[in-house]
Amino acid sequence: MSEVVLVERFPGVEDYLRLRKAAGMHSFSQACAVRGLPKTVYGVHLSRDGEVVAMGRVVGDGGCFFLIVDIAVAPELQGQGLGKRIMGALDAWLRANVPPSAYVSLVADGDAKYLYEKFGFVESAPVAVNMEYIMGVDGSKSTSHLDTSGKPARDH
Repeated sequence: MSEVVLVERFPGVEDYLRLRKAAGMHSFSQACAVRGLPKTVYGVHLSRDGEVVAMGRVVGDGGCFFLIVDIAVAPELQGQGLGKRIMGALDAWLRANVPPSAYVSLVADGDAKYLYEKFGFVESAPVAVNMEYIMGVDGSKSTSHLDTSGKPARDH
């Protein structure tokens, strides 16, 4: 296998959208990505033979709140420690740049919480829970992405 190299720069829009889709994450429109990616506080990706195969970034206000997002690894490379490499790079940056008393948070999907625990994260429930919706074209709010029962979820 070719060497996988850490690059301290978040990938561009095309690679971002491709890798999110490949990793089974929620698909954003290109317009969302074009608008959102420049707001990255710090981001990294892993490259193999010039192809982006993993990524992660930090967003936030630069002072009080920092949110780790977009941790994604190409499916064929999952389970090989690439997520840990991404988190290690983000963690090193956070330790060097986040002021004392600031919040650092993330949303853990499934078993990814075990990876994040290695970097000091703990589940916040029942003190706090993640709440979310996806904005629709007409301003409607959808939570159907959260349904695991197979039944249609309620949209607001």
